[in-house]
Amino acid sequence: MDSKTVGILKGVSTATLTTVLLKKGLRNVWLRGTKPIRPGQERLVGPAFTLRFTPAREDLATPASWASPISTRAAIEAMPEGCIAVADAMGVLDAGIFGDILCARMAKRGVAGLVTDGVMRDAAGVLGTGLPIWCDGIAAPASVAGLTFVGWQEPIACGGVAVFPDDIIVADDDGAVLIPAALLDAVLAEAPEQEVQEAWIMTEVDRGVPLPGLYPMNDETKARYAAFREGQ
Repeated sequence: MDSKTVGILKGVSTATLTTVLLKKGLRNVWLRGTKPIRPGQERLVGPAFTLRFTPAREDLATPASWASPISTRAAIEAMPEGCIAVADAMGVLDAGIFGDILCARMAKRGVAGLVTDGVMRDAAGVLGTGLPIWCDGIAAPASVAGLTFVGWQEPIACGGVAVFPDDIIVADDDGAVLIPAALLDAVLAEAPEQEVQEAWIMTEVDRGVPLPGLYPMNDETKARYAAFREGQ
């Protein structure tokens, strides 16, 4: 993803993105269970690199599987710089999918961050890596206690949302939102203006303007807003 696109999307909140996408008929774009692991993480933007877990199966979900060619370790080595790892952990909350060593390697490879509907382990060490993470909490047991890793760079369901490789992920304090790759240009054209418009509406609220006719705008308000934009 080019730096201009990243710069534009870093100026747009996930709340605004859900509104823009709602206007295009997309209602299910917010990945449930994706919370910032620490307060104050910067807004994260990047293409999705998908990872998929299934329920644990005793013959496959073993510590020995970590050395398999199909493993989280192998997947990390395939992650390109600037991607966001998006892991479908099926909302399992009692098996941490990644710990400090894996997160440290992701950070070293220049991965932008990790988003999952599952949980992490080795909390202090993970936080120490500085890798931006959105997840649903912390658990001590390893991934194989409840999950089997089965592949990467295929369609997944993370937090109840269909995520395809190279869809765009934006994550902030409100969680992670998906922009379908095919809609990226349209979102880039509309979302920044939506942010400006809502910031102007807030200034109107601050000066005591009542909401009816302001939000959403009636014709008179639209005219005042147009005049404001022309004067900028």
